[in-house]
Order: sequence, then structure tokens, then C-alpha cells
Amino acid sequence: MDGDFRTEFTRHPAALKHHPALVLNADYRPLSYYPLSLWPWQEAVKAKWLDRVEIVAEYDEVVRSPSTVIRIPSVVVLKDYVKPQKRVAFTRFNLFLRDEFRCQYCGAKGDLTFDHVVPRAAGGVTSWQNVVAACSPCNLRKGSRPLHRTGLALRKPPRQPAAEELRNMGRKFPPGHLHESWMDFLYWDAELEA
Repeated sequence: MDGDFRTEFTRHPAALKHHPALVLNADYRPLSYYPLSLWPWQEAVKAKWLDRVEIVAEYDEVVRSPSTVIRIPSVVVLKDYVKPQKRVAFTRFNLFLRDEFRCQYCGAKGDLTFDHVVPRAAGGVTSWQNVVAACSPCNLRKGSRPLHRTGLALRKPPRQPAAEELRNMGRKFPPGHLHESWMDFLYWDAELEA
């Protein structure tokens, strides 16, 4: 695993023929940055038909039915605000995102797994405060021994991230492809041109 948990669309740029729509909350911010909140064009058209979204930008391509011609939406905004979750689910993906897809012992990217800082055999629990992303070599090196007996050190102490912190962390990992119509709605951590 290389730490690249992107959607099918961003893993395979050839999937652009599917024309995904960027989904914005009612405040014109993406529902999520990583993975980027995208819908297949069919879902975006259906949501518009059900009057759940407004279309903000469109592709040049159209779809046709016997009675209607519709330009494919590229950006849609929800009519009703979806309140972001305050509690961050303890998942492998969120753990890797918190740790910026890097081993918390050596800093390596890729081939990630997770490690219990205080081993389960020694009473360690599976929680935000005791689990870190680790590459396989470091995880094998540590084994089920206490950290102080391994020669390894943590880059930063494990802790439960706040929901907003995790959302902002996701902004550091833009997908491999961004459609030009999405750019006004995405604020990636990039240097601005003068």
C-alpha cells in the first residue's frame, strides 16, 4: 500500500470520461477534501432533478433523454446544509490521515500498517492515544516490546484529532486530477502566484 487512498476516479485519470461532480455543502465548501467529495454525474443529475442541489458549473458534454438535453454538472451545491461531524471515527484511514501517511517511527511513506505503542500483550488498548501509523519494517522491529526497549522513538505523540483538524489535514493531499471548474471552490495548501 502506498498511502494513496484516493477514489477510483483519482487513481485512474482515464476515468475522467465519467465526469464526476464536485459536491459542495450549502456554505460552498466541499463536504470532504480527502477523499474529495465527488459524485458520479448520474447522481448529480438525479439530485438536481429531485431539487436537492443547485448546479454551479457544468461540463461541455450533454446527456439526452427523449424529451430533455442536460449539460453534465461539474460542481453542485447542496440546498440543505450538512453539519460536519464533530466526532472523528477511529478508522485506519483516519489514523493514516492524522499521521500524514507516514511511519511515526522513521517517517517513511508507503507500506503502512498500524502499531500499538503500548503493546496489547502489555495491556495496551486500541485507541487514538495508543495506535500510530507504522511501516512494516518498523512494526516488525518493534514487535510486542515496549517502545523504550526498541531504540525507536515517536515523531509525535498519538492523540485523538479534532474533526476540523482532520479535515484541514486532508487539504494537504489533493487528488491527482482537479477539473478546472472546481478550482474556485478548493483551497489547497499551495503557494499562490504573485
